[in-house]
Amino acid sequence: MTGPIVVINPNSNKTITEGLEQALKGFRLKNGPEIECITLYEGPFGIESQLDSDSVIIPLSKLVASRSDANAFVIACYSDPGLDTCRSITTKPVFGIQESGVLTAMARADLFGVIAISEASIQRHRRFMARMNVLGRLAGELALNISVDASANGEDTFQLLAQTGNLLKNQGAGAIVLGCSGMANHRSALENKLGITVIDPTQAAVSMAMGSVLASDPHKN
Repeated sequence: MTGPIVVINPNSNKTITEGLEQALKGFRLKNGPEIECITLYEGPFGIESQLDSDSVIIPLSKLVASRSDANAFVIACYSDPGLDTCRSITTKPVFGIQESGVLTAMARADLFGVIAISEASIQRHRRFMARMNVLGRLAGELALNISVDASANGEDTFQLLAQTGNLLKNQGAGAIVLGCSGMANHRSALENKLGITVIDPTQAAVSMAMGSVLASDPHKN
């Protein structure tokens, strides 16, 4: 099996990339696809606005174009920046974590909720979900109103996640998607706290990428 699944953190915060590495430890299987997590150092420290999201499209697409060795790509930002552009320049599958997280949530529950980092993120996410035609399955999306960095490193982040998750659960959500890759290290504890499915969208996207790689492996039989 040749070529890694390249998981790209489109912001320049290396702590977020380290969190991705930790969240994906269980996906590194013996004889399975290699998973490589990398940081886009040309990106902003955190993608927190439409401008931030749009600003990474060109450097992100250049990175994808330079990695002809890859078997699949994952764009590990919940805004799914540059997803269409990257898909247009490679024949390898490219997965966005928002799209993958939402699809996974709908496979686990009738209604799902999303926890965003900020109110400004919600409008951006809803536009994408409208394009997916899935707003009818959305119980709600609520914001923590913290930075991307705080989502990974903030002292009060888990408490905020638990409070917000409970509100979404009370709104009918049977599954909750973490709307920022920085929240990955809280997934398991939050699922235990809430008693419903909590989805780390990067794990969801890598699961799909692994499936595509394994399905296309000529040596699988």
